[in-house]
Amino acid sequence: MHSLENLMNVLRANPEKEAVIWQARAYRYAWLYDAVSRWGVFLEKQGVKPGSVVSVEADFSPNAIGLLLALIRRSCIVVPLTASVEVKKSEFREIAQVETVIGLADGEISQIRRTGARVEHELLLRLRLEQHPGLILFSSGSTGKSKAVVHDLVPLLEKFTLPRKTLRTITFLLFDHIGGINTLLYSLSNAGCVVTVQERLPDAVCAEIERHKVQLLPTSPTFLNLLLVSEAYRRHDLSSLELVTYGTEVMPESTLKRFHELFPKVRLLQTYGLSEVGILRSTSRSSDSLWVKVGGDGFQTRVVDGMLEIKAKSAMLGYLNAASPFTADGWFKTGDVVEVDGEYFRILGRKSELINVGGEKVYPVEVESVLQAMEGVEDASVKGESNPITGQIVAARVKLRTNETVSEFRNRMFAYCRERLPRFKIPQKVFLVSEEIHGDRFKKLR
Repeated sequence: MHSLENLMNVLRANPEKEAVIWQARAYRYAWLYDAVSRWGVFLEKQGVKPGSVVSVEADFSPNAIGLLLALIRRSCIVVPLTASVEVKKSEFREIAQVETVIGLADGEISQIRRTGARVEHELLLRLRLEQHPGLILFSSGSTGKSKAVVHDLVPLLEKFTLPRKTLRTITFLLFDHIGGINTLLYSLSNAGCVVTVQERLPDAVCAEIERHKVQLLPTSPTFLNLLLVSEAYRRHDLSSLELVTYGTEVMPESTLKRFHELFPKVRLLQTYGLSEVGILRSTSRSSDSLWVKVGGDGFQTRVVDGMLEIKAKSAMLGYLNAASPFTADGWFKTGDVVEVDGEYFRILGRKSELINVGGEKVYPVEVESVLQAMEGVEDASVKGESNPITGQIVAARVKLRTNETVSEFRNRMFAYCRERLPRFKIPQKVFLVSEEIHGDRFKKLR
């Protein structure tokens, strides 16, 4: 049985259920099943052979979802690319050795063209030889060059064969992000409904939750902070919301506590996943706790020198443009520093982002959590800066909703932080900014 046939059976068995809501219109499973078949015929006519590397340049729309599933069914290697990487698209196509580009605008085909590229990379040739569908995702590159992650979709799809809860879910995480792909496959495999958003802004997302009685919001801590700051939740009825899952970055404790206080009936679940290994099953100790148990079927975890390592059946085959990051015995080094309490982990942050102030460790999220709890602070981003005496100092970029000067804010910040942080963790440099301090994936930029 083809790795996608279990999902196709779900589509076939639920013809009248809503599969996708896009631009306020509902598309049923019967429509989506037919769309996959139509795209299959189209790909055949266009000469897109099994094993071809195809970029799908789109956001979530019923047609884009149908095309994605048709390419997987045809054992192609799919490279999803959204407008968030517009300036890098040509570079990404070249790295991925994309042979055919299919672009969709407003849900309809805007371009289809051959690139003339030759597929020569060993990982892509291996997928082609095994006649397995593949997926190429690009890391956000927030700490340097984007890496091209290659997945065999057969083990990745296996995770979705076990039936789970049917939910109405917002597609907040992007179409070219492991979390976005995971959300889509989970929802469709369980005959759920995917509610797409045209804008990933607090009011727009809250309006869709209210309008379509959304039960699950998978998102990032940065977005939850913006949701609280904007008070969009006051302007919309969010009573249908049952579960909020958050990942992609470390959650500031102040954001988690405040959200839980405002929405005590909504379950908060920390997820953990990486482009390289997929999304692990997780259990938070409680809705207001940052302690989380991760793993489950197909995943193993261990901590080496205080850092989390993962072994996964669904792990990537490797990078197209970087050396293999796996240990000799097949473990992936996540780079995340963790504390351990029995079966639970608390993720402190990336080792690469650790600030060393005269030998004392500072994790950016700990300081950001305090700054974001201050009155008038919309967002804050913390990183280390070189210092000749202490090695590094803590520097903060802060976006305010007040009209304070830098000196006025600094004085207020020092007074506030003195009661909540050791002196070495208090930012010594402060920059007030007007621009957003997160990327298109609503992940903090440091």
